[in-house]
Amino acid sequence: MTPQTDPRAGAAVKAADRAHVFHSWSAQELIDPLAVAGAEGSYFWDYDGNRYLDFTSGLVYTNVGYQHPKVVAAIQEQAARLTTFAPAFAVEARSEAARLIAERTPGDLDKIFFTNGGADAVEHAVRMARLHTGRPKVLSAYRSYHGGTQQAVNLTGDPRRWANDSGTNGVVHFWAPFLYRSRFYAETEEQECARALEHLETTIAFEGPGTIAAILLETVPGTAGIMVPPAGYLAGVRALCDQYGILLVLDEVMAGFGRTGTWFAADLFDVVPDLMTFAKGVNSGYVPLGGVAISGKVAETFGKRPYPGGLTYSGHPLACAAAVATINAMAEEGVVENAARLGASVVAPGLAALAERHPSVGEVRGVGMFWALELVRDRETREPLVPYNATGEANAPMAAFAAAAKGHGLWPFVNMNRTHVVPPCNASEAELKEGLAALDAALSVADEYTA
Repeated sequence: MTPQTDPRAGAAVKAADRAHVFHSWSAQELIDPLAVAGAEGSYFWDYDGNRYLDFTSGLVYTNVGYQHPKVVAAIQEQAARLTTFAPAFAVEARSEAARLIAERTPGDLDKIFFTNGGADAVEHAVRMARLHTGRPKVLSAYRSYHGGTQQAVNLTGDPRRWANDSGTNGVVHFWAPFLYRSRFYAETEEQECARALEHLETTIAFEGPGTIAAILLETVPGTAGIMVPPAGYLAGVRALCDQYGILLVLDEVMAGFGRTGTWFAADLFDVVPDLMTFAKGVNSGYVPLGGVAISGKVAETFGKRPYPGGLTYSGHPLACAAAVATINAMAEEGVVENAARLGASVVAPGLAALAERHPSVGEVRGVGMFWALELVRDRETREPLVPYNATGEANAPMAAFAAAAKGHGLWPFVNMNRTHVVPPCNASEAELKEGLAALDAALSVADEYTA
């Protein structure tokens, strides 16, 4: 689709937005949202005809890109047939979506509870864990994000929690492994893994194993920095959970449905959780949908005991029809395989080459179509390009980098001192190389702030 210019229409959209839309995570008077006129595949454009290659996949959810014709058609067909129906009934789109998801989840995660998104999936997974175990506490990691609802944001380990943290939600945070900024004085991945597991077991011991319902982890943390866990870590967490009767909950809201080059990131580590949350890529965000995949032993708890939770739009037919079409399209078109293949052959070496050329790149890490560049002022000291949770003038270097990327036709994912490379999982080799070239130019701006 060729972008059409219509600045007057864009100005009207922008004016209405500024007058009436209250934006999340923002100081309302300090933001300037782009008015978007359209999108297709890996690109979107504004009313002035500026087209951007989207290296954010929306909010890391358009795994099959924008306006995929098979998913659009499925939504249209479902709307004509049965637009909505209450969750207590068996509906074809809902049943088929659950079947297709259960076919791909690891182990015996064969029961699917549908939610409206990732945050409420986490809410319900935690509720299920507490009811199943009869225990109150949940352990979650610093450097994590689990959603914006009250329980989910308390489980989150980044600054968005602070203003919402009631301190009464039964949440205990711990340090997960991250060698580049190790909290354990580790020098190798093996040391980082062993010391992180020792720290976690000590936390369990001092909190009281009999009080802990679940350990919640993003299989590969997303917004917090795409830190792929070292070999053996998730298996070690699984073993600790089994030892102390604690449930393992993996949050795959961002990492799931092809993002890591596998259907679920858990497949990379051969680990089966007791509960697993999903959303985003399940239907590329075309209609809001999330859920919890539930193991047999947890599902059995509610075999004759009612589960005290539900949602008006649980398993909404339009959302589920979009999920069916997305999953089938991904299978038919080899989207998961594309993410694995091009992630290894194009993205990984391309980012490594950028790191060689640009002193602002401290570390490259990731897998599939799920990557992060850690930007620093000094490679030796690893001082971040901007301070933790920087705003205003303190964040100027990252703002300049982002502006440069946009100026070269790339919409970047920027968080703190990082830029994440998270294009659609079906992005082409040519699109990826186009984005890498734009990143190359933008990083030259970041380099200006290095020591």
